[in-house]
Amino acid sequence: MEPINSPVDGQPSKPRPTILAQTPVSRGKYDYVVSRVRTHTGREFERGCVRHPGAVVVVAMTDDRKLVLIRNWRLSLQKVLIECCAGTIERSRAADGSWDMREAGGEKPELCAARELEEETGYRAGHLAPLGSFYTTPGMTDELMYAFFATQLRHVGQRLEPDEHIEVQLATVDETLAMIGDGRLCDAKSMLAVLVARQKGLI
Repeated sequence: MEPINSPVDGQPSKPRPTILAQTPVSRGKYDYVVSRVRTHTGREFERGCVRHPGAVVVVAMTDDRKLVLIRNWRLSLQKVLIECCAGTIERSRAADGSWDMREAGGEKPELCAARELEEETGYRAGHLAPLGSFYTTPGMTDELMYAFFATQLRHVGQRLEPDEHIEVQLATVDETLAMIGDGRLCDAKSMLAVLVARQKGLI
């Protein structure tokens, strides 16, 4: 069994669980895979995971320092959430059927960010800067999300997908932070991206 690469808080590394088998249950825009795992004690169990090609989220600011937010109807919740625009990176499949995460295997995150910003909000960015990346929900998916800060915006019109129900909402930085504070803006990726942009002194 392979040890964990880096000990946490100075404690000795513990053996990692061993993955005995991985079985794809369904394939689509996202894949659902069930893994058979054995712990270092010999106990075996099954765990499900959503395999994800990666995604982007964009904090966009107009020339008059308004943040471009969206009101997005979410099927999983059956309600409208206030969010920053976001979307899934277009990837190709590797030979084993998994997502090809190499740069040559699909869309670059910055190109996806520019595309999603324009499609969902109708704004085209003259400048796009990376804010960093993070795992969205590591307990259930390997989704890695790349955050960007977009400025020098020019309105060119939305190009929504048939299943998208999105309205654009402009808000000042103070209004956006107030919405995070009182729970009106409760989408985690958007909260984190806005707060990182704030911490970096960009907004």
